[in-house]
Amino acid sequence: MFAENFPVHNPIDDIEILFAHRQLSTERRNQNEVVVEISGRWDNMLLFFAWEEKMRCLHISCLLNLEPENVNLPSIFELLALLNEDLWVGYFSYWEEAKMPIFKHSLFIDENDNNVQDKLSQLLNIAITECERAYPIFHAVLKQNISPRKALLPVTLM
Repeated sequence: MFAENFPVHNPIDDIEILFAHRQLSTERRNQNEVVVEISGRWDNMLLFFAWEEKMRCLHISCLLNLEPENVNLPSIFELLALLNEDLWVGYFSYWEEAKMPIFKHSLFIDENDNNVQDKLSQLLNIAITECERAYPIFHAVLKQNISPRKALLPVTLM
């Protein structure tokens, strides 16, 4: 409604450059989407980036490679609620189609933003840090059938 129609640089290009500097290959799905697989502390993670030009919004999703042994949605949703209570940015969700947890966050980028690379690095670091922190908790609930509150105990005692 109030937005001007200024041309905006596509941050998907910046993401490809960022990962190329880290010698990681990306898969450009289309002009506004790119995917990269990275090695995590516990397992590989898939990072999806999508650019919505009209909103000037970059969305990141980080898929945790953890398919549950038995899908227990009430337990999964309880864990999501407990984990999300402590997050300042982004949130965890459960992608039912893939049957895996996913971290999501969005970033608005305006046409005068000179720190896009810095913001992308910060967003990437937040997503990876949160996924690495939550992976063993999700593993305990999804693979070992431990209750969400019990799975969180080691984290809260640190």
